[in-house]
Amino acid sequence: MTFKGKTLLITGGTGSFGNAVLKRFLDSDIEEIRVFSRDEKKQDDMRNVYQNTKLKFHVGDVRNYESIRAAVEGVDYVFQAAALKQVPSCEFFPGEAVRTNILGTENVVNAAVDAGVKNVICLSTDKAVYPINAMGMSKALMEKTALAKTRSAKTTTICVTRYGNVMCSRGSVIPLFIKQIQEGQPLTVTDPNMTRFMMSLEDAVELVLFAFIHGNSGDTFIQKAPAATIQLLAETLCDIFDYPVNIREIGTRHGEKLFESLLTREEFARAEDMGGYYRIPLDGRDLNYSKFTRSGLDTISEAVDYTSHNTQRLDKDELKDLLLKLDYIQKSIAGQNPEAY
Repeated sequence: MTFKGKTLLITGGTGSFGNAVLKRFLDSDIEEIRVFSRDEKKQDDMRNVYQNTKLKFHVGDVRNYESIRAAVEGVDYVFQAAALKQVPSCEFFPGEAVRTNILGTENVVNAAVDAGVKNVICLSTDKAVYPINAMGMSKALMEKTALAKTRSAKTTTICVTRYGNVMCSRGSVIPLFIKQIQEGQPLTVTDPNMTRFMMSLEDAVELVLFAFIHGNSGDTFIQKAPAATIQLLAETLCDIFDYPVNIREIGTRHGEKLFESLLTREEFARAEDMGGYYRIPLDGRDLNYSKFTRSGLDTISEAVDYTSHNTQRLDKDELKDLLLKLDYIQKSIAGQNPEAY
């Protein structure tokens, strides 16, 4: 697949993912990138930073069908990244999560199909797998909403990508640990045995591009990723910043999981291993199939979830090498106080 002469729309385009996509594509032969969001201040900041005629800015909200419908006119590809992502915010205002994450995505895919967009990729999260909080629940229904549309969309390919926490993203633990190190405080670890996938923002972009190239309508893509315990992460950051290991265990927070899951065992049973990625095809059966009530699959009974507990586990040297590649870490070492993604 080529982006030469094509127009790409990024919803929620002023966020960390949108900025990562711009850095990847602005110097390519793509014709136009439309940034769609409701934050005019962030759009103006991006306009001043990039100063590139390929960029076109659209103020709007995915909750409003008419605003997204106007933005997708003449678009070839859509990255649906608009979402409420913070667990506490969604927990206290679940209706807002429903309106943005579920109904907003429904507006995006409906508008894209109506406008004849070729490909739509909807970004999801590990929290959609066995969700225990409102954010994860809304993202799980976002996936179902997007994939259900594929059954009636004739010319638009709709896929979902699902990835774990992005290292150094806003609200994640690495910026918190670095701040605590800089302030001479103990590093607060909820559970030392807790594991997390270690994925970069660039990994998320690569996953979306892989889905564009290899996806059939209704596919869900997951990138394989290594993981580490929170204890090891804290110790490794202390090593990087030459800080005496000083860790205080505080207990698991509300809505926090012991490990991340990217594939359920039901999905794993029918997933296709594509090397660095898993592809889950759409379940194409209709309501008349027998497996709801009269029969099942042995492969599901034999399958296991794909989690941060059973993926490749990084040792300290491997984790250190991975962390030192991050721009956020390098800037923090240099004393520049970077902003989280």
